[in-house]
Amino acid sequence: MKQVAQNYRSGELVVLDAPEPACKSGGVLVRTLYSLISTGTELMKVSEARLSMLGKARARPDQVRKVLDSVAQQGPVATYKKVTSTLDSYTPLGYSLCGVVVAVGAGAEDFSVGDVVAAAGNEFALHAEVNWVPRNLCVPVPEGVSPQHAAFATVGAIAMHGVRRGEPQLGETACVIGLGLVGQLVVRLLVAAGVRVVGVDTVPERCRLAEQAGALACAGPDAEGTAYVEQVLRATTDGLGADQVYLAAGGDTNGPVELAVRLARDRARVVDIGKTRLDLPWNAFYEKEIDVRFSRSYGPGRYDDSYELHGRDYPAGYVRWTERRNLSCFLDLLADHSVDVAPLVSGVHAVEDAADVYSALRDGGLRGVGFLFEYPQPEPDDTAAPDDFPRAYAVPPVTVAPLAERGRPRSGTAGQDTVRIGFIGAGSYASSMLLPHLAKDPTATLATVATTRSLSAVNAQRKFGFAQATTDTESLLADEDIDAVFVVTRHHSHADLVCRALEAGKAVFVEKPLALNDADVDRVLDAVTRTGNDRVMVGFNRRFAPLFVELRRRFGAGGPVTARYLVNAGRLDASSWYLDEELEGSRFLGEGGHFLDTLLALIGHPPVEVSARQTSNELNLQATLRYADGSLATVDYVTDGDNRFPKETLDITGSGRNARLDNFRRATVWTRTGRSVRRSFSGQDKGQRAELAAFLGAVRSGGPMPIPLDSLVSTTRATIAVGRSLASGGPVAL
Repeated sequence: MKQVAQNYRSGELVVLDAPEPACKSGGVLVRTLYSLISTGTELMKVSEARLSMLGKARARPDQVRKVLDSVAQQGPVATYKKVTSTLDSYTPLGYSLCGVVVAVGAGAEDFSVGDVVAAAGNEFALHAEVNWVPRNLCVPVPEGVSPQHAAFATVGAIAMHGVRRGEPQLGETACVIGLGLVGQLVVRLLVAAGVRVVGVDTVPERCRLAEQAGALACAGPDAEGTAYVEQVLRATTDGLGADQVYLAAGGDTNGPVELAVRLARDRARVVDIGKTRLDLPWNAFYEKEIDVRFSRSYGPGRYDDSYELHGRDYPAGYVRWTERRNLSCFLDLLADHSVDVAPLVSGVHAVEDAADVYSALRDGGLRGVGFLFEYPQPEPDDTAAPDDFPRAYAVPPVTVAPLAERGRPRSGTAGQDTVRIGFIGAGSYASSMLLPHLAKDPTATLATVATTRSLSAVNAQRKFGFAQATTDTESLLADEDIDAVFVVTRHHSHADLVCRALEAGKAVFVEKPLALNDADVDRVLDAVTRTGNDRVMVGFNRRFAPLFVELRRRFGAGGPVTARYLVNAGRLDASSWYLDEELEGSRFLGEGGHFLDTLLALIGHPPVEVSARQTSNELNLQATLRYADGSLATVDYVTDGDNRFPKETLDITGSGRNARLDNFRRATVWTRTGRSVRRSFSGQDKGQRAELAAFLGAVRSGGPMPIPLDSLVSTTRATIAVGRSLASGGPVAL
């Protein structure tokens, strides 16, 4: 399919051939008819991408802080790889469209194939021929509403939420500063609500467009224009001024907010909808006791994964106007002709011409407010009846080999020159820490990458040389030419994908954790028993780190030891999927296996008991493990420390020896013969390269997996037991 994308590092804007997304539960697959260009938000993003690295840093100081924290914890080399990998990727554009439902996922059965819908979301309603959209970001288009006009619904919801934040009442007067796309829609909504409106914009054509929609008067922000708007306001409000002022302008000037307080009445409401400078003149705002409000996107539910992704609606009795209900309301206003967006359609262009369209918009070659992309539609199925729309345009089903036709582990893998790899998931960690090594390894052939989002697969293919990119995991697993499958997806999917890959006869490399609960561990073991395929490796890379291997060799064996592993994990961004404990398990469950496996590799015996407790604020936990040889280990996993403090520190004591591993940068061993220190001068190395080489070697030779299956299971069950101990308040025997 065609999809519009931009490389944030180079600023290049292209129309890519990308795989169509798969239909998932909780949403629908939509074939796009029209998508709307947000001439404010999108052009700002396009322009930002064309800045130098210094310019990007100035535009996003919040990201600079994260980079500096990463340098302190992970070192400059690892941080550089991660940042460049993120920047040098194609990112999507678009967030407002109208299209036709071509497939329905479980949990979205209130839609049917063939429904015409409006869709929202900067991760879902993209400038692409086909999009998967969650149920709560998709609404039916009422009969009689043109698909071109329905494509305005998301931006209409933004304007509507802004108007609701202003709480207008019949007979009041409002001023809209900035008459671009959002501002024009705000004017139309206010007029429909019985509010008298004036407007301000630097472009005369936009002022006339707002007046045609019912605004009393609009003018520029210069002295003459401002005086004219003030005169109209005085005459309309008996000298009071505007009851509400809506800031729908962008840019770095403080002019809009200064003009807002000048035009507002005493105790008026100023609502910021756009991204504009807000250096509030304190005296002016204080003297009028101005109520400043912000309007966030489409309305309540925005940025809440439980609402947007998991489909949990807010009760109307508590939250009357959610983002989905705002979308529906705007479409209803179009349907009964209370709001007319036809005058805002400034041009319709083929999606193939997107790069030229954005260039013309940026350079001023195209002038107007609303521009739409139009998409080619597939030829209908010749066997379908003329009125059988769903059958004619539905996405064909994927053919997957039945389980009985898949076999035991591929017998032809051992002794072959290269391992053909299928990769499921290609997020930040995979792209920065795994795939760069695999792409350089002559014993690896990157065959197919499958991701949930189309552009993720395209980016991985472009950067690392995969032969194929897809969103169809089933076809990857069914490919008999693939020897090994890498599972680098979100945690809740690991156990299921491992079982399916084992059943398909593949060797499997899965990132930690192997499973989120004991039942899923049992499922994996059952799959191993049923198929006879035990070719499983979990990405416990730290035991392969050069400094750890050297420390373990110099420390030596003999007698039980005590160990303390301090993990300064740091706080996560509030939007991180790691924090979705209901779906992904606890944060420690997702990451803790790394540290328990490192301890197991050091001690050489499995843990037999786990006891855990946490601080009253639940931000830090301490797990104590007792091992079969009598060794003891404590893992302190803290999330409220300073991000600049090293992330991992491991101390070991036993039989007259001590050792310390400082964040995989320095390893020190103290023995009776003295002290020895090893350092990593090439940057932090946590063992990913050696781990991958060991896995590929085992697959090629047919030899044992680098970490025995019973060790993987022991570590996974111990990690799960930490949560059980926290819940019970007592120790858990393993």
